[in-house]
Amino acid sequence: MLILGLESSCDETAAALVTGDRRVLAHRLLGQEAAHAPFGGVVPEIAARAHVEALAPLVAAALADAGVTLRQVDAIAATAGPGLIGGVMVGLVTGKALAHAAGKPLVAVNHLEGHALSPRLADPDLDFPYLLLLVSGGHCQLLLVQGVGRYRRLATTIDDAVGEAFDKTAKLLGLGFPGGPAVERAAALGDPRAVPLPRPLKGAAEPHFSFAGLKSAVARAVGKHSPEDLAASFQAAVVECLLDRTARALAAVPEAATLVVAGGVAANRAVRAALEELATAHGRRFVAPPLWLCTDNAAMIAWAGAERFAAGLTDPLDLPARPRWPLDPLAEAVRGAGVKA
Repeated sequence: MLILGLESSCDETAAALVTGDRRVLAHRLLGQEAAHAPFGGVVPEIAARAHVEALAPLVAAALADAGVTLRQVDAIAATAGPGLIGGVMVGLVTGKALAHAAGKPLVAVNHLEGHALSPRLADPDLDFPYLLLLVSGGHCQLLLVQGVGRYRRLATTIDDAVGEAFDKTAKLLGLGFPGGPAVERAAALGDPRAVPLPRPLKGAAEPHFSFAGLKSAVARAVGKHSPEDLAASFQAAVVECLLDRTARALAAVPEAATLVVAGGVAANRAVRAALEELATAHGRRFVAPPLWLCTDNAAMIAWAGAERFAAGLTDPLDLPARPRWPLDPLAEAVRGAGVKA
């Protein structure tokens, strides 16, 4: 089985070819950091236009890298949401056109499912069910991953996602874009105990996350402490919140033998190390994808497409792009505006 995957949900344009036995034959990715850096964040219109220009050449390059033609591909997997709708439409329409032209099935992939299944691309021993901490720029969730297309949401953020908090903190501290890696670099030079910052919802009975108050506390502390100490204190607060909420979820799902972290924030080494210690303390195995699979990429979309295709799940060519697309549509709504479902 050979799957072509396309990703364009935010500011990474990517194409990859992945086999059913977990071989990544090709992976091409083009970032847009330089285009968005002057604005301190992703500008949707700029991102969409960049995807239009980059995607077709990346697909051609990926096919050439793998030494295959489009006719040899078994299915086309494309991110169909959630994400910035302009970018999602570029990738999905491209996937539809390729599928139609080559007479191949289309597999519409939920970007979050790409993250959720990405650890299985790197680790063939990762079996269902597992507890997933999904942490990215737009999402912060705890999910019981029961199988392909089968997710039970245990917790979500009631305001900001953790990756968004990293990006906003980087902007407040003048650390540059992208924010997550910039904060991690600065934190390595600072004192994590220097600035007393809140730990929102730590110890609370409700299962969810909150990072808006922490971000606001950082804003109030700017100018009173060094950027390095603020970054280190912020990162320490984030880690404590993630550990507290994840420990609560681990107690709620004894059937999950493995704790998995995925998403862009899973590339943060402090977060990974703390979660590994937590898993060990609870007698669970810990799995995190390699760093290159944590951030947005097309290999995870191709792999999710392979898993769905193997399960007989394909999609019609009139399937619409979706700016929001929860993995667990039956999950109860939680309090708070701007909930990242």
